[in-house]
Amino acid sequence: MTDSTDGTTTEITTFGETMLRLAPERGERLETAESLDFRTAGAESNVAIAASRLGADAVWISKLPETSLGRRVTTEVRSHGVTPAVAWSDEGRQGAYYIEEGGEPRGTNVIYDRHDAAITTAEPDDVPIDTIRSSDVFFTTGITPALSETLYETTAELLDIDTTTAFDLNYRSKLWSQSTAQSAYEELLPKVDLLFAPERDAQSILDVDGTGEAVADELRTRFDCETVIVTRGADGAVASTAEGSASQSAFDTETLDPIGTGDAFVGAFLSRYVRDAPIGDALTWAAATAALKRTIKGDLAVITEDEVEAVIADDGAGIDR
Repeated sequence: MTDSTDGTTTEITTFGETMLRLAPERGERLETAESLDFRTAGAESNVAIAASRLGADAVWISKLPETSLGRRVTTEVRSHGVTPAVAWSDEGRQGAYYIEEGGEPRGTNVIYDRHDAAITTAEPDDVPIDTIRSSDVFFTTGITPALSETLYETTAELLDIDTTTAFDLNYRSKLWSQSTAQSAYEELLPKVDLLFAPERDAQSILDVDGTGEAVADELRTRFDCETVIVTRGADGAVASTAEGSASQSAFDTETLDPIGTGDAFVGAFLSRYVRDAPIGDALTWAAATAALKRTIKGDLAVITEDEVEAVIADDGAGIDR
C-alpha cells in the first residue's frame, strides 16, 4: 500500500472503483465534440467524499494502475478530505466512462470503458483489513461485485468482516443481467446490516411487491438487515428498523446534473448515522444533500454542512452577496 491509513479508527470506509469521467458539453455529441470535461467519479468514493464534506472521517479503498491517470484519481479523492488506501498495480488500466447528456427524447447515455481495469483483480490481500475492522461502517455497492468474478469473491469476503456493513444495490444493467444480479444479491445481502435500495430495483430485481414502507419491511425481514432505506426518487425515501419506520420527502431542486445523487444521499446519511443521529434526522440530511448535488456539475457532492442546514431550514436560494 503506497497510500494507506495510519491504523487509527475510522468512521466510514468504502471499497470500489473510481473512474475518469469524460463528457462533452450538454447537448453535444461525442462523435462531433472537440473537447471533453475531465473529472473523476465512482460510487464508493462519491459516498466517502459526501460523508467527509459533512464532517465524517472517511477512507476509500481501491486498486489503481501506478500511472498519471491513477494518481489523478487519488489526488481528487484526497482533495475532499478522504484518505485513499490504494493498492498500486503495474498491471491493469485506469477505468473511465463517457457521458453524453441530451434533452428529451434523447436523454443521457453512459459508455463504460473499464475492461481490464486494475480494480477487477483486487483480492483481500490488496485490502487493509484492519482498517475495515476498525471502522464504524464499511460500505460498498452492487457495482463492485459486478465488475469481475474476483471482485465478487472479494466483496463477499469483506462483507464478512466483523463491523457494521452497509451496501447500496446500485444495479447497473450494462454490467450484469437482472438474473445474475439477483443471484448475487441473494448471497451478499444476508451479510449486510444497513441496506440502501432504490424502490425500482427492489421491485424488478428482488421481486418485492408493494411500495415504500412495505418494500423496506420486506427486505429487512428477508435478509435480516438491521436497517433498510428505500429511495423513491421524487417521492423521497423510507426507512425500516426493528424500532419502527421513518419517511422523508424529497426537497425541491433544479437539476443541472443528476449523476451522483444517490451517492450523495448515502454519504450524507452515513455521516449522521455514525454520529448516532436518529434515523429520521439522517434521512433529512440525506434528502437535502441529494437535492444540493443535483445543482452541481459532476458526480461529486461538493457541499458544506451550512448549505445542507439551509436547505433543511428552507432558507431558499438567492444571490449570496
